[in-house]
Amino acid sequence: MKYPDEWTQKEFLEHKRDLEKEGVEVVLIDTILSPIEKAETVVYNPYELKNYPDGSLFVFYCDSGKATKNRLQEYREKFPTMHCISLKGGRGYWRVNMQLLEPSDD
Repeated sequence: MKYPDEWTQKEFLEHKRDLEKEGVEVVLIDTILSPIEKAETVVYNPYELKNYPDGSLFVFYCDSGKATKNRLQEYREKFPTMHCISLKGGRGYWRVNMQLLEPSDD
């Protein structure tokens, strides 16, 4: 599957839900040592990230999303067996209370 360079928070949440049902690990990676409240994040550590299964999807974030988007090629070279994406808008656009709701049966 071909992935875009960026995902919005909504796209991240939707794809994370769907891909993890298929057994693909989707990891939100903190490159600025500033975790996002109410989100499961992993601090950027290349040595530990290489332990994830091949085909895992890494979503990198910074404060604005610009630095991680500019460094995507570097991440892709460093993790050639993973899919690397930048979080659009970064930490600054993350809405803490955003969540996905399943459609009701009404």
